[in-house]
Amino acid sequence: MTGLVADFLPALRDAARAVPAGLTDGHGQAAGRRFAVYRNNVAVSLTEALETGFPCLFRLLGAENFRPLARMFVDRHLPASPLMMQYGAEMPVFLAGFPALDRYPYLPDVARLELARRDSYHAADATPMDAARLAVDDLDALRLIFAPAVRLVQSDWPLHAIWAHTMADGPSPAAEAQSVLITRADFDPIPHALTPAEGGFIAALMAGATLGTAFATAAPAFDPTRALTLLISHAALTDTRTP
Repeated sequence: MTGLVADFLPALRDAARAVPAGLTDGHGQAAGRRFAVYRNNVAVSLTEALETGFPCLFRLLGAENFRPLARMFVDRHLPASPLMMQYGAEMPVFLAGFPALDRYPYLPDVARLELARRDSYHAADATPMDAARLAVDDLDALRLIFAPAVRLVQSDWPLHAIWAHTMADGPSPAAEAQSVLITRADFDPIPHALTPAEGGFIAALMAGATLGTAFATAAPAFDPTRALTLLISHAALTDTRTP
């Protein structure tokens, strides 16, 4: 039985491999044809799961390009968990290491954004913070506690514009870097476009920096008002802490 188990996954990944020795069908015969059908069904199902999990990538590449690419991903990365919502976590690294996609260097970040939206959707609920918690004398010393569903994706590309143009018929992306903040005040995650400075400021806060430290490390003349308003108005914060 140990040999059968050891041979099963490699044979499931690679159609060129022989059917694992000792694997039989319901009639006690060698399960060659049935195993081939099962192997194909697994690959098709996982490819469809990737189409569902990465709708922006699917639209950007088109079905004729995405499906062969997804099939190669499936050959290299079978699910590590029975929870299919977690499948595809390796996609950004996979895309970055695929030479044929060098002309589209933003695709790994698009995959990161789609994974972040998925993670946000499945994250725990939380009670949003009352904005009055920020009415303190020593505001610079505050640390902000973020809701479990908040995600931040920093990028060198117009990431939010690419997503909006592809998924919601938004305007064509301009050649400028964007970070994306994902909040989930209700049921569905919402991506918000940020400037690189706003993204860096919020990244510092999410890493545990105080408001004063995050502001001091931001770009010159940075105004945190919009970023803080966005966090408060979209239920991204649950509490504050002081040293």
